[in-house]
Order: sequence, then structure tokens, then C-alpha cells
Amino acid sequence: MKTHQITTLLLIVAALSSPFTVQAQEHPNLILTTQGVEKVRKNLGKVPLFDTTVLQAQAEVDAEIASGIHTPIPKDFSGGYTHQRHKRNYLIAPKAGALYQILQDDKYAKYIRDMLFQYEAMYKDLPIHPQERSYARGKLFWQCLNDSNWLVYMSQAYDAVYDTFTEEEHKRLEDNLFRPFADFISIGNPQFYNRIHNHSTWGNAAVGMIALVMDDEELLHRALYGIKDDGLALGLKDNDGGFIKVAGQKAGFLANLEEPFSPEGYFTEGPYYQRYAMYPFLIFGVAMENVKPEMKVFQYKDNVLLKGVNALLNLTDADGEFFPLNDGQKGMSYYTPETITAIDIAYHYGNKNPELLSIVEQHGQVLLDQSGLSAAIGVRDGKVKPFVKKSINYTDGPQGKQGGVGILRHGNEDLTLVFKYAAQGLSHGHYDKLSYSLFNKGDEVLQDYGLSRFVNIEQKGGGNYLKENKTWAKQTIAHNTLTQNETSHFNGSYETGSKYHPELYVYDDSNENLQVISATETNAYPGTNMHRTLAMIKHESFEKPFLLDIMKVNSESKNQYDFPFYYLGQVIKTNFSYDSPSSLSPLGNKNGYQHLYVEGKGTPSDKTTQFSWLGDGTFYTLTTATEKQDELFFTRLGANDPQFNLRRDPAFMIRRNNTDDTVFASVIEPHGSYTPVTELSVNSNSNISALKVVRNDDKYTAVTINVHKGDSSVFILSNKKASSSKRHQLKINGKVYRWTGPFHFTNMK
Repeated sequence: MKTHQITTLLLIVAALSSPFTVQAQEHPNLILTTQGVEKVRKNLGKVPLFDTTVLQAQAEVDAEIASGIHTPIPKDFSGGYTHQRHKRNYLIAPKAGALYQILQDDKYAKYIRDMLFQYEAMYKDLPIHPQERSYARGKLFWQCLNDSNWLVYMSQAYDAVYDTFTEEEHKRLEDNLFRPFADFISIGNPQFYNRIHNHSTWGNAAVGMIALVMDDEELLHRALYGIKDDGLALGLKDNDGGFIKVAGQKAGFLANLEEPFSPEGYFTEGPYYQRYAMYPFLIFGVAMENVKPEMKVFQYKDNVLLKGVNALLNLTDADGEFFPLNDGQKGMSYYTPETITAIDIAYHYGNKNPELLSIVEQHGQVLLDQSGLSAAIGVRDGKVKPFVKKSINYTDGPQGKQGGVGILRHGNEDLTLVFKYAAQGLSHGHYDKLSYSLFNKGDEVLQDYGLSRFVNIEQKGGGNYLKENKTWAKQTIAHNTLTQNETSHFNGSYETGSKYHPELYVYDDSNENLQVISATETNAYPGTNMHRTLAMIKHESFEKPFLLDIMKVNSESKNQYDFPFYYLGQVIKTNFSYDSPSSLSPLGNKNGYQHLYVEGKGTPSDKTTQFSWLGDGTFYTLTTATEKQDELFFTRLGANDPQFNLRRDPAFMIRRNNTDDTVFASVIEPHGSYTPVTELSVNSNSNISALKVVRNDDKYTAVTINVHKGDSSVFILSNKKASSSKRHQLKINGKVYRWTGPFHFTNMK
């Protein structure tokens, strides 16, 4: 370790007596500012969370300095050495820049200067990356997206040490490295840069960040508004099959701020990609706030960026993991560095929401700038309040008119429903209209697949999307929704699916013990209408809240309907007989069916079919109203997957053949517990004795739920009138029910 290394807070404070090598005038002004740095220095040794972060950054950066600067010739996909090495460089450089500004230690500036000149010497003659898979190959990395990552971060490092360069050195770096770099990812790759997508957001922010450092108005205009004439042909595809460019489509940072976000801050690609995109959105937003405050980026579209941070947090389970909508990798959570950035910035530049501080406290680290200091001071001063996640409905689309995602929560996230009735989700979307996933605390009860990819694991397709992402994850049968005639929604056509979205019918969370969300889909299958209603109910006859699921289908023709439930756990009990084959065969040969093994097949023994499983310490029972001709399948993922790219997930599936109009009505009921330590099984049986569809026509659908002790309840949905003021009257089994509003739930006494 070098003598300048600071290992105690007293030494940090002592470092303030060291003079600046160069007195900063106009720089830093991007993320750190001269005023912000001054405030940070004055508070060193006084704000524990910030001081701890400084020490952590010092240890990390000093270790990198000791190992030397490595800029290998690029050759690898993500996960490979050269990819990871250049990524490590761009992640460390801004931290070194912040330490230089905060601690006034020249070694950090020298580290950045030497690194930038190594890149300058390399970049002049650097060819296109040798890996050919991407629709927009980079130079340092296999795709322009990662090159843009590099420039977003390196712009911050350059700004932090800007005043240590001579005028001649600035010209050398900017003429040979930064301007060519910005031109390459934009003008050189319009198919990457001039689109609406999280990829382009990174590209726009990268060009904009370096433009602000270099005070280049032309580059800044290109960042904000895109390339006016990019020469793109209609129908270009990206490496995951997504449609890139439509004639007349907007482009640039402001368009990417306008189009993917709904008014409430939901990002159409889903929370996994919102988390990733929030870094360039917010970091460039801060830079614009500091350098071009007249643009009012944080006020754009009624503060949608700051709203987006709250939306992102609400799109997590009880453990802070993002719901895996679209191509979302499971396990990604709000502990990721991008979310640390988002929350610190949202706290400082927003309304100082004290609930955000509870997440800051969990992070245990902050940004090394004025927003990180602000958040750390809030924690120090005891302003922390819990971030309480409640039921909420997010619209999708730039005007909030393209469906949405509804989240119903009961209690302290004892049961959480995520209902997806959203738009396609750009190239990361799946064909899964009206699908849902269900959580008990942080445990998945009914799960959504997410994506087929091992991110940054080189041995698995270079860490990129695997072919099974298209053949399985995007297909409708991979999700908890209706598949008709073994064909995915919109026949698996991205262009068709992007034209349509479901329509919200009802959303009501006014009563925690009876929360309802309902939506319709009329375009996924021509001539077929789907109407799904989900009610989260806490009733006195039940130990825990349960979910009532009603899928009403009307079709102009007779079809085969498949209705899967992707449960997680061990089969405990069924009330029907089934045969298990001695050898496994796929359920079908295309549209995802080729990946499902049939592990068991049976038929209903009663009009009420029940299947119970044990999840993570909790018993669950699926109770569903079945018909005599239904087929019941136990399936497992993994067929036609010789490289083991897919998880081996189980499912229970109902098949209804030769049917036009029908209803799939089910209850998912958590009950009891099992503890391996005590080996005690409690309340392992379902409380439900029967589930019946007692009315189904154009006007009403009604379902009764009978429990073993004799009580019976009825849920009624008005299929025509969703008005909250509409009065209804309906006679069922000799009893007249009267109510106001689109739905009614009551005991049948």
C-alpha cells in the first residue's frame, strides 16, 4: 500500500490540508461540481455512511492502481477476460476521479490520465470487435451498448480530472479518442443509436455526457434529438429479433425519455431493464441539471424520471428482487449499483422522500457526490422512514393508454399478485397477455419464466441470449395464461403484437380484504376474446388470503385451450388419478411445446379438481372448476434442450378441447406450514370443498366457493358494466343478490 492511502477517518480529515495540484475553475461540473466537492470536503469525518463509502472506494481503487493499468486488445464476448477487464476499467475510473476531487491526492488523477492516454493510443487504430453476433458491433466490446457504457463512465472520470490536462493534451484526447468514440456509436451505428430502447438510451447519454465535458453543442444536440437522417431501412432487426426502426420514429435522449415511460414512471421493457436504463437516464439528467439547467430534464414529462425510481421500487418483491416481467433475470434486486445511483439521485433532486432513506440504509453505501452526501446526511440525522409497498396499478405507454401492470398486495406482502396486461415491451417483450405471477413474501408461488440467458457467463453462449429465449421464454405456453391451439399470442409476430395491448376493465384496491383487477384481450387470437379477473381475498373462513382467478373465453370457433400453472415446490396431493409414463416425450413440437416433457396425464374425477404442493415452508392448493372432458397434465421443462440451457421447472396444466366459450375458474390457496427443524406439519389440507361456475353469460360470471365447515361464498362479476355506480340484481340458486359496482363478493347465507 502507498503512503497516501487513508485508512482512518482522521486521516481523511487530515488530507484536507493538502493543496490542489490544479485549482479547478469550470470543472468538475458534470456529476460532481466545484460547490458540491466543497460541501463534501467540509463534511468528511462527520457523516458515517459517506465516510465508509470513501474508505471502501479507496481500498478498491488503490488495489487497481497497484495492479497496473490493463487495456488488452478486445476479443471476448461478455464474461470473457478482455470484456471484463475493460468493464472493470470504466467502473473504477469515476471512483478514482471522485477520490481525486474529495481527497486532493494526485495519484488518482495520474491513474485516470495514464488510462485515458493508453486508450487514446489504442483507439486510433482499433478495428471493429471480432465477435460478429451483435446487430451493432462495438470496438472495445462486442456490442455498441457496452462501448456506450464505457463512455458514460469515462466521461465522468475525464471531467473529474479535466483541469490536470494541458490544452494540447485535451485536443489529443478529444480528437483521437472521445469524438471518434462518440461518432462511432452514433453516426457509425444508427441502427443502435437512433431508436427507442434502453440500448439507445445508453448511447444517447454517452454522447451527451462527453458533449457536456467538451462543451460540444453539436454532439449535445445529437444526444438529445438523435440523428436527423440515419438512412435506416424499414424492418431492421436487432440480435434478439426486435424491430429496431419504424419510418418517422423519434430518436434521441428526450424521445427515449418520452416514449418508453408511462406517466406514472413504468418503463415498457419491464423493471429489469428499467433498473439498467435508470443509470444513464439519471446520471445524464444530473449532468444536464448541473450544466444545462434551463433544459429542466428532471421536470420533463411531469418529473417522470423521479417517478420512475418509486415505480422501480414498487416493482419488487418482499426481498427487493425485481418482478421478472419480460426478459427479466431472476434475482436482480434493488441492491444493484444502478439502483443505488437512482435512489441517491431521486432523494437529492426530488422532494427528499424519507422512505427512500430506508433503502439507502439497506444499501450501506452511497454515491461519492453531493447526492450521495445528501442521502447519507439524511440517514445520519434519523430521517429514515420505511418504504411501504402497497397495491398499485401502473399504466403502460407514453400516455398511459397501452395496458399496464397491476400489483395487489395483502398485509406485509403476505401475498403479492403481479398481473401483466401491458404492451409488447419492445424487443424484450413476451407473448404473455393477461399472465400473472404470485408471491408469498419473497417466495414465488406461481412463477414467470423470465429469460433464457446466463448473463456474463462466457461458457453459456458468450453470456448472451440463448436460442431458447425465443423458442421457450417468449412463447405463450411458458407463462400462466391461455394458449389457443398450441400457438402463441399474435402467432409470435413481434410487429403484430406491438400494435395491440389489453384493456383494463377494473382495478380496485380500496378494500385490502377484497382487491380486484380485471382486463380484456381481444387481439391475441383473431375471433377470440379473453377476459381475466383476479381477486385477492381475505375471508374469515380462511387462515390466509387467497387468490381467485377467473379467465372467461369467448370464441367464434371451437379450439383447444391450454391453461398452465407454473408452481414451485413438491407435489403433495391430488384428487384425481393420473398415469406417469416410463419414458418422457415432449408435449408438442413447436411454439414452446417442444420443450415440455409430459410427466403425468389424467382426467378430472370430479367437477372440482384439486392439486396441492409444498413450497418453501408453506402448503398451497390449486382448486379449479373442471369439465368431464378436460385433460390434466403434469409437465416439466427440459425437452429438446441438450445443453441444459433451460431450468427444469414443473407445471400443472388443464387442457380443454373442442370448445368455443368457456371459463377457467380457480383458487390458489396458501395454507398451513411445514418446518424441517421441528418436522411439524400444520394445516396441510385445503379448506375448500368445492368450486363451481354457477353463472356465465354475456352479462355476468359467478363463482361459488364452498368450504369444509359448510360456509359458502359467491363472487360475481358484471361482464358488461364496469361502472362503480351501476346497480345490479342477479338471482343465483333461488337467492337474489343486489349490489353496486362491477363486482360483488359475499357469503351465501
